Amino acid sequence: MGVDGRNRGEGEGELLADRQAEIDAAARALRAGELVILPTETVYGLGADAANPAAVTAIFEAKGRPRFNPLIAHVADLATAACIARLDDRAWALAREFWPGPLTIVAPIQDTAAVCDLARAGLDTVAIRVPGHPLSRAVLEAFGGAVVAPSANRSGRPSPTTFADAMAETGDKTAAALDGGPCAVGLESTVVSVIDGQVRLLRPGAVTRVQLQQIVGPLAEAEDDAKRSPGRLALHYAPDAPVRINARAPKPGEAFLAFGGGASGEGVFNLSPTGDLAEAAANLFAYLRAADRTHPSAIAVAPIPEDGLGEAINDRLRRAAGYIG
Repeated sequence: MGVDGRNRGEGEGELLADRQAEIDAAARALRAGELVILPTETVYGLGADAANPAAVTAIFEAKGRPRFNPLIAHVADLATAACIARLDDRAWALAREFWPGPLTIVAPIQDTAAVCDLARAGLDTVAIRVPGHPLSRAVLEAFGGAVVAPSANRSGRPSPTTFADAMAETGDKTAAALDGGPCAVGLESTVVSVIDGQVRLLRPGAVTRVQLQQIVGPLAEAEDDAKRSPGRLALHYAPDAPVRINARAPKPGEAFLAFGGGASGEGVFNLSPTGDLAEAAANLFAYLRAADRTHPSAIAVAPIPEDGLGEAINDRLRRAAGYIG
């Protein structure tokens, strides 16, 4: 498994063949305008036909999600993406490097019928990606179109990174659900806009700022394009308990998300005892949920370095704490 979270292996074809009935059932549900739970390498998604406004409305209702927040359209391959969005040379370079994988590209919309106005929050752009999980791509291929699939949780809650958590959040709203195992990346995709020759980082994720710059050079400021990205609400990814970040130690009654140092004990959930940022990212949402289930007065979180993947982890933590918009 690489840093991009793509699932590879000699048995992949056999795995998909064994699950063809599930894949076909999910594709049929999508065509019927119903919702499905899909595994990706980032988090579990709640999927619907991107072209069907009624199906997209059902996602908003299931999640309780504000309609001004755009959704990401998932497609099976780069060729399909290029039919839906206008991808310039820089967008093509990023797509060839990081797809399939945890990168979403926001670009001008080309085929407005493929991703309806509601899914795009009325914008003239579309957020699109090719996911790295083989099961989700198999469903997309069987379906034959774009599928919007925000995280399969109620709006504002931590994103589900296990099938059980996805089912507990929105499973009762779906007609089909595929168990793809624990998510390899554990954070939502990196989101960049590529418009008028400018590349802007709208949401950090597993594809880091440095990796992006290695492909397209310096990034432009992102302030004007922030509305084009999902996951930008001030209070987002939040458990029921309040979140206190950059905490050196928990207060009485608090659960503690530790990082490094071998911290352990009752109410302590160590994101990575060895201080590994990739491990911490993969554990973040699952541990927020686990800590929340202990009914603490608050969830204290140890400081996380800002370098590399730490930028994405801290972005999610600040939003869980309601610190940024």
